[in-house]
Amino acid sequence: MNKRIPPGGIISLAIALSACLLTGCVSASKSNGTITSAHFGNMPDGTSIEAYTLRNNQGIEARIITYGGIVQSLTVPDKSGNMTDVVLGYDKLDGYVANSPYFGALIGRYGNRIARAHFTLDGVNYTLAANNGPNTLHGGVKGFDKVVWQGHPLDTPDGPALELTYTSKNGEEGFPGTLKVRAVYTVTKDNALRVDFTATTDKDTVVNLTHHGYFNLAGKGDILGHVVYINADKYTPVDSTLIPKGEPKPVAGTPFDFSTPTAIGARIGQDNEQLKFGNGYDHNWIIYKPMGKLGLQARVTEATTGRVMEVWSTEPGLQFYSGNFLDGTIKGKGGQVYQFRDAFTMEPQHYPDSPNRPDFPTTELKPGATYSNTIIYKFSTQ
Repeated sequence: MNKRIPPGGIISLAIALSACLLTGCVSASKSNGTITSAHFGNMPDGTSIEAYTLRNNQGIEARIITYGGIVQSLTVPDKSGNMTDVVLGYDKLDGYVANSPYFGALIGRYGNRIARAHFTLDGVNYTLAANNGPNTLHGGVKGFDKVVWQGHPLDTPDGPALELTYTSKNGEEGFPGTLKVRAVYTVTKDNALRVDFTATTDKDTVVNLTHHGYFNLAGKGDILGHVVYINADKYTPVDSTLIPKGEPKPVAGTPFDFSTPTAIGARIGQDNEQLKFGNGYDHNWIIYKPMGKLGLQARVTEATTGRVMEVWSTEPGLQFYSGNFLDGTIKGKGGQVYQFRDAFTMEPQHYPDSPNRPDFPTTELKPGATYSNTIIYKFSTQ
């Protein structure tokens, strides 16, 4: 079980941190890794944003900022031991605040889309912000990706960890109930970035939390040569606004069949209505595993570097997105311009529009119950 650093230790760390906000300092050091902290910038209202860097003894390193719970960088080795940042993002806070397509962020209250920006719960109709055509996307105008989380380093035997907490007030972005959320990032001893979510509410509500990392295992260039395996035999077809329509369909015989490892670019250009709706892949796969159990969702390999990323989760679905809305207008880290399909996302979650689909696994959370969700991105080489 995770243990907090004793209160006295936190005070001592706070004193030490105040002396090195600009240059960074060691805020926790353990036999299985280190945590450092540095000032990352200020919000327009003056709120200070911190960056915590978690590093295990194998050299895998994740830098996480308190704005949006964003993984600002994730450095992993290739088959020759060369370390590369494999996620898209910005060097400075200003970029995330001004224009970010959810780069590396924690997503909530409801990841993915809710149709027509409304749902009914306990006989009450709730109206949300329509921030994606007629639909609500990733929690609305100011979802969890755009709030400031409270960060606390944790003492965990699994590796250096960071606890992030946020309380979403009743009515925020139109959702009912005061939701208390806890997300713990851990860089584990077995070379994974793990995210453990928990949440509680004081009123019936809906919750669907996920992580929105934009991955490129080569570090740059398009991702069409990345080879993907998805542990699913069905997916949820969508309408032109990317809302699920009808019943789940078999992937067999379609461009959505990744049950045999296949390059992202192999079929992405086929004349297929679903691919046209998403401008590529932007769909939910129904993962073949017991509900609520931790299981393998996907595996991605990149041949030139030998990097392999496995995606594990307790969630029933996986949203695979092939970077179709990147268009060369964003200049990211190191001045790199992010072009069409320069990254992919693997977002374990419940199905889109579940609040309006009683035939889908429920996303309802009631007082006295605890929402939980684990996502693991595990890295290796071949």
